[in-house]
Amino acid sequence: MSTRQASAADEPIIESLDQLIEPMIRGEKPKADWRIGTEHEKLVYKRDDRRAPSYDEPCGIHDLLMNLTEFGWEPVEEGGKVIAMRGSDGTVSLEPAGQLELSGAPLETLHETCAETGRHLAQVKEIGERCGVGYLGLGMWPDKTREELPVMPKGRYKIMMNHMPKVGNLGLDMMLRTCTIQVNLDYSSEADMVQKFRVGLALQPLATALFANSPFTEGKPNGFLSYRSHIWSDTDPHRTGMLPFVFEDGFGYERWAQYMLDVPMYFVFRDGKYIDAAGLSFRDFMDGKLSVLPGERPTASDWWDHLSTAFPEVRLKSFLEMRGADGGPWSRICALPAFWVGLLYDQGALDAAWDLVKDWSMEEREQLRNDAPRLALDAPLPGGNGTIQDLGREALAIAHAGLAARGELNASGDNETGYLETLDEIVKSGKVPAQRLLDAYHSEWGEDVSKVYKYSF
Repeated sequence: MSTRQASAADEPIIESLDQLIEPMIRGEKPKADWRIGTEHEKLVYKRDDRRAPSYDEPCGIHDLLMNLTEFGWEPVEEGGKVIAMRGSDGTVSLEPAGQLELSGAPLETLHETCAETGRHLAQVKEIGERCGVGYLGLGMWPDKTREELPVMPKGRYKIMMNHMPKVGNLGLDMMLRTCTIQVNLDYSSEADMVQKFRVGLALQPLATALFANSPFTEGKPNGFLSYRSHIWSDTDPHRTGMLPFVFEDGFGYERWAQYMLDVPMYFVFRDGKYIDAAGLSFRDFMDGKLSVLPGERPTASDWWDHLSTAFPEVRLKSFLEMRGADGGPWSRICALPAFWVGLLYDQGALDAAWDLVKDWSMEEREQLRNDAPRLALDAPLPGGNGTIQDLGREALAIAHAGLAARGELNASGDNETGYLETLDEIVKSGKVPAQRLLDAYHSEWGEDVSKVYKYSF
C-alpha cells in the first residue's frame, strides 16, 4: 500500500474532470520508455516460536527496517515512527500486520527485476539471520488467527481496519493475513491502456490459478487453492471485482475517473496525519461538502491517494497494476512480471492474448474468476472449451513469443523467456503450488502445517 510523507495543503485544488484524468494521461509513454515495477510481500516470523513479531520488540519490525540502513536504505517516518525505507531499489514498506513489501524501482528488463528481487531477499535474509527472523513466501498466513497478529503504526491502517467489517466479512483477513506479488506496467496511449486493461482483467483468473499458494487457514486446509483470492470476493464490493464497465464501449480515462469518484473514501492526509473519511464521497469533497473537512476541496495528492484505495483485479493510476497472484518464492516473483510483460509489451502478443478472451461474456468472466480460487487449473473455461490449464498453455506460448520478440539479453546472452520456466512446469504438471503443499500436508507432514516453515526464504 502507498506510503505518504507530505501534506497536500499547498497544492492547487481539483476543480474539473480534466484534472482527474491528468494522472492517467501523464502516464502515457513511448514504448522505449516502458518499465517494469514489481511488488512482492512476504510473511515475517520469529524462528524460535514462529510468531509474527511486533513493531517495537527487539529485532521486531522496526529493527528489521532500520537494519536496512547498512545497505544504503533511508527511513521514511509517519508520526515519529519509521514505516518504510527508501533506496535505489524502490521502497520497503509495511503491510498492516508487518508483512514486508518491496515496491521495486521501474526497470527496463526482467533481468534487472530479478536481480533487484535477489538483492532485496539477500539483504533481509542477512538481517533475519542476526535477528532470528525468517520469511515465508505464501499467499496467506497458514496458521495464524487475526488475534495473533500485530498491527503496524500506520494511520491509514487504523481507519481501514475500523471500516472493513462494516462492508464485508473478510477485509481484515485481506489486511492482516495475506501476501501478494504484483507488477506495474506502462501504456503508450488511452487505446493501448484499454486493450491492456481488458486482457489483464480477463486473464487474472489464470494468474490466480498459476500462482495459487494459500490453501491453509489456522492450521487446516481451507478448501481453496488461493484463499487469498477468495478473500477479495467478500472484502468490499464497492472497490473490488472484475469491473464489467472496462469491457464496454467507450471505456477510457474518463470512465475510470467516474468509477473512482463512486468508490467510497477511506481518508484524507493533512499535516502528517490521516483523517477518517471512511464511506464518504469524493464527489462531495470536490464540492467542498466533505463533513470531516467542511469547505475544503481536494488536491492532486488527495486524488492520487484515493486512486490507491480501489482494489479490483487490475487497477489504473498512471500505470496498470496486475493484482491477481499469491505471494511466493524468488522464482515466482520473477515469473509474474515475465508472464505479463510477455503478454502485454509486444503488440503481436497483446493481440493474440485478446483473441483468447475477447468473445467471453461478462457472466463467463465472472464465473471463471469465482472458480479459479478453488479449482485453479481445473476450472472450466467458458463454453466448455477446456480448462484454465488449457488456457495456460496457450497464454504461456504467447508470453514466450512476446518475450523473445523483446530480445532483451543478459550478460550470458539469454533472453527473458527463462523466467517463465516455473510456470511452464506448473501447467505441464497440472499442479499449482497449493496442491503440492496439500500433498505434502497429507503425506510427509503428517497433517502438521508447521512443516510449511521449511519453505522459508
